[in-house]
Amino acid sequence: MVLLAAVTTAAAKAEDVIVIERLAFGSCSDQERPQPIWDTIAAFEPQLFLHLGDSVYSDTEDMRRRRADFTRQGRIPEFQRFRERVPILAIWDDHDYGANDGGSEYPQKAEAERLFLDFFEEPEDSLRRRRPGIYDAKIFGPPGRRVQILLLDGRSFRSSLERDPSPYRRYLPSVDPNKTLLGKAQWAWLEEQLRQPAEIRLIVSGIQVLGYAAGFESWKNLPLEQERLFALIRETGAEGVLFLTGDAHFALLKRGDGGLDYPLYDFTSSGLSHSRPEAAERPAPLAIYPPFGGLNFGTVEIDWRQGDPEIVLAARDLEGNAAFEHRIRLSELKVQRQKIDK
Repeated sequence: MVLLAAVTTAAAKAEDVIVIERLAFGSCSDQERPQPIWDTIAAFEPQLFLHLGDSVYSDTEDMRRRRADFTRQGRIPEFQRFRERVPILAIWDDHDYGANDGGSEYPQKAEAERLFLDFFEEPEDSLRRRRPGIYDAKIFGPPGRRVQILLLDGRSFRSSLERDPSPYRRYLPSVDPNKTLLGKAQWAWLEEQLRQPAEIRLIVSGIQVLGYAAGFESWKNLPLEQERLFALIRETGAEGVLFLTGDAHFALLKRGDGGLDYPLYDFTSSGLSHSRPEAAERPAPLAIYPPFGGLNFGTVEIDWRQGDPEIVLAARDLEGNAAFEHRIRLSELKVQRQKIDK
């Protein structure tokens, strides 16, 4: 756990932290199901694992039950072995938040936050424990090789969604300007973070940013907030942005246009304990490859040795084989300077 200890110490500097070259991420680990995939992820030897939410399935306001659910997850042998070897940074989604598709209306936010942070061994002096919400940011590596990880909390402050009365869809997009996904304080924090210098920025969201199936949870439920995110990236001049997302129970890599000077990628990996094989048969707008519906985890590898560093994104199955793999040059995620100068 030396890696995380270095960046959670107030006096630590990015220059003192190991360079990130190999990390893994995933979401949706049901404590009631087998989870052999943790051994597969460990064999990949990531320097860091990002858990993108639904670390347990505990839709309840009963905190004793939630505590028991986390305890059960912590006792799964493969997970026990994994967390002893690999540092974990985590954000929550709805089921480890406490309510299916839940938002700010959930009445047990403060206690749920404490249980979540305790489970992932967040230091007692962490800022996450001193403010509402569990959003967080880390920067790893020296100048020229900095990786910024932005963990977004899309639950604690999110306004209620607009229900679709039809039996085939859950929600309709809402353009109500009073609705929010991140909340005022988190938006201000995100702007500050995007102005920090970094070569690669991994923005972690429990739900998909570019969206998938209409009616299900994604940033498309609140399109004004989605556009606000894209606009903030443009206005801050932030480069190297990649979205890592979960929730969907399949793996998918999408490429879209957020009005930036470079393409936006949304890399979804879900689930660690259960998935949707039928997802491979569904249409996937903006997808670069067909969806993969088996158990999966995502990997991000960065080759800093090259003059133009290469980023390799891969969705891997239960055996660790790549269901799909995509290569990006860091220069592809940069703003054209002549446009900024104008």
